[in-house]
Amino acid sequence: MTTIAVLGGGKIGEALISGLIAAGTAPQSINVTNRRAERGQELRETYGIHDLTDNRQAVEGADVVFLCVKPKGIPALLTEIADTIDGNDVSTVVVSMAAGIPLAAMEDALVAGTPVVRVMPNTPMLVGKGMNAVAPGRFVNEEQLDVVARLLGSVGDVVNVAESDLDAVTAMSGSSPAYFFLVAEALIDAGVSLGLTRDVAQKLVTSSAAGAGAMLAESGIDPTTLRANVSSPAGTTVAALRELEESGIRGAFFRAAEACATRSAELGAPATPEK
Repeated sequence: MTTIAVLGGGKIGEALISGLIAAGTAPQSINVTNRRAERGQELRETYGIHDLTDNRQAVEGADVVFLCVKPKGIPALLTEIADTIDGNDVSTVVVSMAAGIPLAAMEDALVAGTPVVRVMPNTPMLVGKGMNAVAPGRFVNEEQLDVVARLLGSVGDVVNVAESDLDAVTAMSGSSPAYFFLVAEALIDAGVSLGLTRDVAQKLVTSSAAGAGAMLAESGIDPTTLRANVSSPAGTTVAALRELEESGIRGAFFRAAEACATRSAELGAPATPEK
């Protein structure tokens, strides 16, 4: 049985716990830490896991440790648990779910040789539809990487990438749910401007977005063909698409993705010492 520690029981941590248990992981094999004892009690009562407030205690004997805290909290957390992980009888794999902290920085904060995996998740993991891009560090072997991928598969899809690709991955999946939410918001507002009630407009847009996503994921047909299949010559859809193209929608997404990737790189760059 794989023993798992989840350090940080916020939304991402809880989504991971929920998915793991739904996939058959024994709740008794999961240790979760929180700064607030009340939150830990809530998770214990909901999922039957072990709730703790001591991170070092939580990682004792753990096969896999998921770091589900804000990026700014990662360095101190790694320093706190480094010696305990080094003292484990198993080769504990540390998995960071935080953006912007490079593998090298995390490996340097731990005892030499500790296997570290960096993951870029996205928020649809909260409903079991996440995309987790996984970049292994220098000391991770294939068996350990397979274990991490299996565990993450309980909350969505998993793809292995090079760490150098993670800034682009952030733009394509880490941040992209927000782009789709913005498009949905704009379409709902457009429906209201056409005279629909907001409730009706939201239902129409939400259902269409879910259906389009399912077609993309399940049909095996590329998006260009799917779009063309809806676009009758001189029809209503073509009229709308022409307006979107003339408004520069493709260029806007190119620029948005570039801005996102650039900002991701900035967040992951080492701080410049003050002169």
